[in-house]
Amino acid sequence: MPNYDDSLSEPDVLPSRVPNLLLNGSSGIAVGMATNIPPHSLNELVDGLLCVLENEDATLEDVMEFIQGPDFPTGAIIFGKKGIIDAYRTGRGRIKIRAKTHIEQKGNKDVIVIDELPYQVNKARLIEQIANLVKEKQVEGISEIRDESDREGIRVVIELKRDAMSDIVLNNLYKSTNLEVTFGVILLAIANKEPKIFTLMELLHLFLKHRKTVIIRRTIFDLEKAKAKAHILEGLKIALDNIDAIIELIKKSADSAEAKAGLVEKFGLSELQAGAILDMRLNRLTGLEREKIENELKALLEEIERLSAILRSETLLNNLIKDELLELKNKFKVPRITEIVEDYDDIDIEDLIPNEPMVVTITHRGYIKRVALKQYEKQKRGGKGKTAVTTYDDDFIESFFVSDTHDTLMFVTDRGQLYWLKVYRIPEGSRSAKGKAVVNLIQLQQDEKIMAIIPTNDFDESKSIAFFTKNGIVKRTNLSEFKNIRSVGVRAITLNDDDELVTAKIVTAQAKNLLVVTKKGMCVRFNVDEAREIGRTARGVTAIRFKEENDCVVGAAVIFNDEEELLTVSEKGIGKRTTASEYRLQKRGGKGVIGMKLTPKTKDLVGVVIVDESKDLMALTSSGKMIRVDMQTIRKAGRNTSGVKVVNVGDDVVVSIARCPKKEDDETEVKPDEVSFDENGEPLGTPEV
Repeated sequence: MPNYDDSLSEPDVLPSRVPNLLLNGSSGIAVGMATNIPPHSLNELVDGLLCVLENEDATLEDVMEFIQGPDFPTGAIIFGKKGIIDAYRTGRGRIKIRAKTHIEQKGNKDVIVIDELPYQVNKARLIEQIANLVKEKQVEGISEIRDESDREGIRVVIELKRDAMSDIVLNNLYKSTNLEVTFGVILLAIANKEPKIFTLMELLHLFLKHRKTVIIRRTIFDLEKAKAKAHILEGLKIALDNIDAIIELIKKSADSAEAKAGLVEKFGLSELQAGAILDMRLNRLTGLEREKIENELKALLEEIERLSAILRSETLLNNLIKDELLELKNKFKVPRITEIVEDYDDIDIEDLIPNEPMVVTITHRGYIKRVALKQYEKQKRGGKGKTAVTTYDDDFIESFFVSDTHDTLMFVTDRGQLYWLKVYRIPEGSRSAKGKAVVNLIQLQQDEKIMAIIPTNDFDESKSIAFFTKNGIVKRTNLSEFKNIRSVGVRAITLNDDDELVTAKIVTAQAKNLLVVTKKGMCVRFNVDEAREIGRTARGVTAIRFKEENDCVVGAAVIFNDEEELLTVSEKGIGKRTTASEYRLQKRGGKGVIGMKLTPKTKDLVGVVIVDESKDLMALTSSGKMIRVDMQTIRKAGRNTSGVKVVNVGDDVVVSIARCPKKEDDETEVKPDEVSFDENGEPLGTPEV
């Protein structure tokens, strides 16, 4: 085609051996249209073309066994094949590309190292973007960012704070920065002077069609050139066979024109052959040159036959394309750089975090943390305990529980709202760490306080949540109603102005009774069905009425059979195990029966848990001490008794109790203190050690 000023001709399409449009990719915007074609691996493209060449009925699925997807020069990771399949099948698709990273250890801190960036992401701008997010506190847990890249490759180092989890920080960076981008594929190109969005199969077929056209034109050109040269050599051979006669004819001719005409007329040569004979040098008359001409002519005739066969045979044409493609593949053996992860939706941060038991603590001022359960050693009943958390002077531990890393925590607040949070998103700390303000983890409203935390590992419809309030209200709601919680939370229970939530429990289909205990030692046990399931925003029904004005609900339990034992503990660490059958079944809404005999020595009741001898009891004091006690060492006692000393709190008081898995140890067996109290709170007998 003519060039820009019509002074020269230039190629319209270059005779490439590979589809450069797919190999190198292309990106551009025109009037009313855009193209965005990703680069691909040379080896995979060649294999895909060979698949189509050898099988006319090849499908996209057949080709995608060879062409896995785009291969970006910057490497990184493609998450999900759906976007790739959509792009190849329809010409449009969205591909998620994520930076390749690894975690290193620096002392007791994690370090995130970025090794490869997504395609077309600028490193300097990315570092600036991360720094701004850290400055604005949108991404937390990062202490320093450094660029250590050199000629060996990219290395961006992100140092984390001591209590930060690398997996969570990295996940936040993926969501908030260009460490993860979306590449919108548009396979738009111009064919026959018209723009069109192509599928992958159409592009491959068009390239093979183009390649065949190039080879046919090349073959025709080479054939014509070979025929012209053979024609000359045939004339030279005739001249050598009749050299004496030709020399005589030339000698008698007046000029070269007469000699050429004589050669044409006498020997039947063409004008080209006659001209070549006249231009022939005398050294061509030697025997060696004669043999050389004959061999050259023979080789040319074979080449002419080969080229003619290519033009006559589709199979030979395809084999030639195949050979040339394989030659390129063998010459440029470049491995795939970009990794492809099969299914993006299956990639979850939970897969990167081990599922192990954690002790989760929350203080009165709303500081929360988790500590690996193995950090707490089991002690005998009456032990002093180990510090579980360092609190502020005006703060104290309000609740704690044991839950697995992958479990979901449902936070119910004093306003009846419910939020949820994965356990692994809570910062892990040492036993003495203060923790992190829970308001930084969930979107609580101003002055909103968390009153109950419910751990669960699923949202099965056969389960429900029973809510218990300070004023004796109980309400049950199906657990499935809380599986899709918005970031601002949902209404879990409607409360009266003077009421607040005390606790909440998961109720399964096997549960028979609910038991509610009050601060003054009263309790009521009633059938689960008496608190039927109602909607999220409902108020609930009365579970217990109080004898004393200053009484209130402090705990509740879910009972499955009469043989279960209930463990109640008072503020001064006095506790006992009592069989559930001793708490007679009553109707909901009564004043209940005595659940624990309280005295000035015991002080008020703290809570109740179901006894499980395969577990330990953990008691928490207001000063932050956590004491672990084997439930087997706690003596059984009747309903209307005080019990034995479970926790030696001194001037401190117990604020919460919970069950936790046993931890085996090699401690020497010591017979625990057994101090019983009379109805006035005085000790009976002498403790045996």
